[in-house]
Amino acid sequence: MGRRGAAPDHEKRAAFARLISDGVPSARASRMVGINPRTGKRWRNGRRIRSGGRVLDLPPVITPTVSHTKTYSPRYLSEDERIRLADLRREGHTMRETAVLMGRAPSTISRELARGADVSGRYRPFEAQQRALARRRLHRPSRLALDAELREWVSARLLSRWSPAQVSRGLRRRFPGAPERWLCAETIYQAVYRPDLGGLPRELPGRVLRLRRRHRRPRRHAGARRSGPLTGMTLIHERPAAVLDRVEPGHWEGDLIMGTANRTAIVTLVERTDRYTLLGHLPGGRHDAATVRDAVVAALGDLPPHLRLTLTWDQGKEMALHAEIAAALGMASIYFCDPRSPWQRPTNEHTNGLLRDYFPKGTDLSVHTAGDIARVQAELNARPRRILGWDSPAERMATLLETPSVLRRGLEPTPLLTVRSSCAPEQVFSCVRRRSSGACAGSRS
Repeated sequence: MGRRGAAPDHEKRAAFARLISDGVPSARASRMVGINPRTGKRWRNGRRIRSGGRVLDLPPVITPTVSHTKTYSPRYLSEDERIRLADLRREGHTMRETAVLMGRAPSTISRELARGADVSGRYRPFEAQQRALARRRLHRPSRLALDAELREWVSARLLSRWSPAQVSRGLRRRFPGAPERWLCAETIYQAVYRPDLGGLPRELPGRVLRLRRRHRRPRRHAGARRSGPLTGMTLIHERPAAVLDRVEPGHWEGDLIMGTANRTAIVTLVERTDRYTLLGHLPGGRHDAATVRDAVVAALGDLPPHLRLTLTWDQGKEMALHAEIAAALGMASIYFCDPRSPWQRPTNEHTNGLLRDYFPKGTDLSVHTAGDIARVQAELNARPRRILGWDSPAERMATLLETPSVLRRGLEPTPLLTVRSSCAPEQVFSCVRRRSSGACAGSRS
């Protein structure tokens, strides 16, 4: 496929166009010519690329007029399926029984029977097939392409940062007596992403949409492979009330902040009560399950047991070894948020936003050494926080470490960890020593 930004292979593009014209789906045609499916989709839809300092507009691969021999995606009923549908209905099967026997949705069968019926109400499969082919041949120009006033009004609102939904509702107020000028939000999205068909200027996608995305994200197909959930998860809904109330220290939230193209990462851990932050260095930015496990255990392992009670994480694959993490740290459990629910880790999400001042998005995080990460951790924990009464997280953690604490669950007290008052906030963990080992580095001699 070549390097990113390079001009496409014209032979592959020509072969891809031939396959598309023969009715081969874009994903399959991409595999057959040896290109990435996303590249095939861009070729099919048309795209703008940069090559050697030049900007090239590649036209979309246009499918020619539909022929009777053309094959289509399995999502559409074939002629054989229409014949079988007629046979099943003639045998007296109900609509739902027919849908089950054909492996189709009942709504698909219902629409097909309504569309394919003749004037007498009988379903004729061959005539239904001909009408389906005729519908596919029909290509109507968009309303935006035909109506200059409508196109200018929509373009002006999009350039004013209106969302497609806002533009859609605004059209009803602008043209209250002309429903033929009303457009739904999806139509506007399609016009933005497909300017060759929608009639809007080609430069609009990168300027008007909030995410500045020039191409639509590909939708996941129903039969596409999905990564399964983690095994042995304990969901956040089973988390004790003491964690939610933030009255008991020792409950942490964790996540990864990602670098360029999600290739590099840094572990972030935040205590829910005092907002103390721990950062885990990942060698080379690797964030596989084993590397993340070692980083989390190393970050929390210096704490006394009563300050590492639980951990809350999302359902990322980097936590596949969560049982080993819990066993190594002596945690009761590691709790997992619901999918796509970052608000269930609010403290960690807020902290990740603060850390982006040090580790901007789109940068290579592997360039930061363990020392760099430790300095960022110390600086962040030394900041006074309004939610802590203008104490710093380091001061709160120092108080927790020097205060005798017996777990509320009735466990025996652990050997106390002491921090001398002369230690700076950023030296909290470097100065922690067991009482039996003597004074810390910051103590008076």
